[in-house]
Amino acid sequence: NTQRQGNRQERTNNRGTQQQERVRRDRVNSDRRTATRRVERERAVARDNRTQNRRVESRSQQRAERRGDRRARDTRRETRNDRNRTYTNRDRNRYDRRDTRRDNRRYRDRNGSYRDGYRQARRDHRRWNRNSWRQNRRYNWNRYRYNNRSTFRLGRYYSPYRNYSYRRLSIGFYLDNLFFGNRYWISDPWQYRLPDVYGPYRWVRYYDDVVLVDIYTGEVVDVIYDFFW
Repeated sequence: NTQRQGNRQERTNNRGTQQQERVRRDRVNSDRRTATRRVERERAVARDNRTQNRRVESRSQQRAERRGDRRARDTRRETRNDRNRTYTNRDRNRYDRRDTRRDNRRYRDRNGSYRDGYRQARRDHRRWNRNSWRQNRRYNWNRYRYNNRSTFRLGRYYSPYRNYSYRRLSIGFYLDNLFFGNRYWISDPWQYRLPDVYGPYRWVRYYDDVVLVDIYTGEVVDVIYDFFW
């Protein structure tokens, strides 16, 4: 009987120990699940914050672009109004028929030569090939830049719009005319081992990129990224 009682007591003690171990494991697993849920909530909050920041930045950039477009339209409107004010002078509108006939002949001559030049420019425009000049070793600008780093260091770029930030341009994009004003032109392309341009084309600096722009339409027809330092 004493042995039986001892065995029964031992089994009771074992069951109590197992129950305590089970309670401890459940508590540890519960703490782990709580910590995991806390980390997931923090990550979700961080993702929501990043999404909200991107939306705010996108709205700010869109507002800045709209302000820039409005300023450009206002500038063109003011220029047009200033040009039209000169016609309010009565003396300017007086004319002599003989002078008018002579001016008309000159205008026809000038206009004819202009049309010929424009047609030639459009023909040249259709012949422009973005790949042919890159295959010419004379225009290996990358190697030339490696040996002449200071030539490609032009300093800070100043955008025509105060709140405008860099956006990567692609071929076929149409630029506003303020971005390819003559102060952005590259007057000597050979200095950077770029091919000479013709007709309506101009090499233009755009931040650290160099783009070839059709100044009649504003279309980007060629581009080299990270051209300048």
